[in-house]
Amino acid sequence: MTDSTRVLLVDDQVLLRGSFRILVENEPGLSAVGEAGDGAEAVELARLHGPDVVLMDVRMPVMDGIEATRRICGSPETAGVRVLILTTFDLDEYVYAALRAGAAGFLLKDAPPAEVLAAIRVVAAGDSLPAPSVTRRLIEEFALRPEPAPRRGPAALAGVTQRKREVLELNAQGLSNDEITTRLHLSMGTVKTHIGRLLSKLAARDRAQLVIATYESGVVTASGSGLGSH
Repeated sequence: MTDSTRVLLVDDQVLLRGSFRILVENEPGLSAVGEAGDGAEAVELARLHGPDVVLMDVRMPVMDGIEATRRICGSPETAGVRVLILTTFDLDEYVYAALRAGAAGFLLKDAPPAEVLAAIRVVAAGDSLPAPSVTRRLIEEFALRPEPAPRRGPAALAGVTQRKREVLELNAQGLSNDEITTRLHLSMGTVKTHIGRLLSKLAARDRAQLVIATYESGVVTASGSGLGSH
């Protein structure tokens, strides 16, 4: 099917890769275009096949999933490929690193089949997974550790209007576009325009990366404080 979502399966466990292949191949509208047992092979197959989604494990030999994600998302050849990280724990420190590397989100390895399939479709459609509120929880967890990730700093928001900053903060709190329109009394078109321009301004691939950029620029802090009153 030419309109099917094409998935590349990456995991160093052959049995797990096989299970995901069966799951994907038996779902209408999805197809598996290849399998890789390490990150280096994943990068090569992503370039070769140009999949819509890469289901990426983190801990692998030769090259781990974080570096593979960084190379896939950072290369013009594969910039349109979406990476969905597979992890064992939802607060795994590798998840945060993978999101910063460009991953669209993460998925627990023991997630039910229906959740795996839904996640693939969400990411293929250009949305981020998990919701911004979950991504923010990850950020806050690791920001409180001794060596937090480098911050972009306030200069990253130079020229950004107060209204856009408000949209940025509410997105980081996990609010949907509908909820932002209600909170700020804006039209849906205006909110979408603000989000699009913020993505461009902060060089974020999607809403998940936008949450990270929001934290690193200091709009939202680990203590949960933000812009305060509007």
